[in-house]
Amino acid sequence: MTRAFMKGNHALAEAAIRANMTFFGGYPITPQSEILEYLSDNLPKAGGTFLQAESELAGVNMVYGAAAAGHRAMTSSSGPGFSLLQEGISYIASAELPAVFVDVQRYGSGLGDIFQAQSDYYVATRGGGHGDYRVIAYAPASVQETVDLVGLAFDKAEQYRNPCLILSDASIAQMMEPVVFPEKRKCDPDHEWAVRGKRGGDFKKITSTMYYTENFDQYIHDKYATIQANEQRWESIQAEDAEIVLVAYGISSRICKEAVSTARAEGIRLGLIRPITVWPFPEEAFDGLGKGLRAYLTVELSALPRLRDDVMLATGMKTPVHHFLAGNTVPSSQTIVKQAVALLEK
Repeated sequence: MTRAFMKGNHALAEAAIRANMTFFGGYPITPQSEILEYLSDNLPKAGGTFLQAESELAGVNMVYGAAAAGHRAMTSSSGPGFSLLQEGISYIASAELPAVFVDVQRYGSGLGDIFQAQSDYYVATRGGGHGDYRVIAYAPASVQETVDLVGLAFDKAEQYRNPCLILSDASIAQMMEPVVFPEKRKCDPDHEWAVRGKRGGDFKKITSTMYYTENFDQYIHDKYATIQANEQRWESIQAEDAEIVLVAYGISSRICKEAVSTARAEGIRLGLIRPITVWPFPEEAFDGLGKGLRAYLTVELSALPRLRDDVMLATGMKTPVHHFLAGNTVPSSQTIVKQAVALLEK
């Protein structure tokens, strides 16, 4: 294991190398360009291939080809660049190929701006491309968790033969924190889905299962139902007896965690549920909370509520679900406590 003090983007890139990623194709866009910068220098040294594509469209299709050939492949982007990846992700999901994607969220629609935000929740959790598919989406809340989830994402992508996503944000991507890296993994490149040509066996076709599966509808339903049942991940902090339960992910959850400590010191029963997988959404985290629960409060860095919708679905709207939208400014813990107190006083 190796200890370091690194920026989030650099740590993510190093974690991908240690997860035995052998191909990266992508295009620079703030605030994730340091991922390419780091990989352009270090991935070839580790025996992998780095290609700066002429566009995000080219990059995602390079990943498609590399995954089909049995490589652990990844690309990363942000904002409008991530939008351009969606058709390719749909094709990769259709062909049931494993690949990892990174979205370092930035603020605003269209071109937007480079400020931190959490505005890409819908595109990450609903599948931004066409057709019936989902991506397993992880939302790290620290540089260390980013490192841990990158390795997990590659493993789960191969287990389910499905794209996985690291949903980061500009704050975590740009901050520097201590991190511990695992040793580099050894992976078997001879996967059953890999196209290796006719030598030593039959030629393999990479195409959608819908073309040769008798009951495709049931097959695809069962696949994602299995993921939903087995892959929910979350962190719960003093939610069992809370009157108000905050729900937040990524950088917002870090401030919410501090808000819980502040509120508890003042005798306010505040709790937190932090989704680690935003899809599958951790519905199980909301089971069996205390009878004294009065409301949920989602905290999101966006101009419109996103996360709130999944909390409403997970809870069946049996308890009121409110939202606090911070736009592109990370709120203080005291601001969040004040929002919670205002709900208690209603």
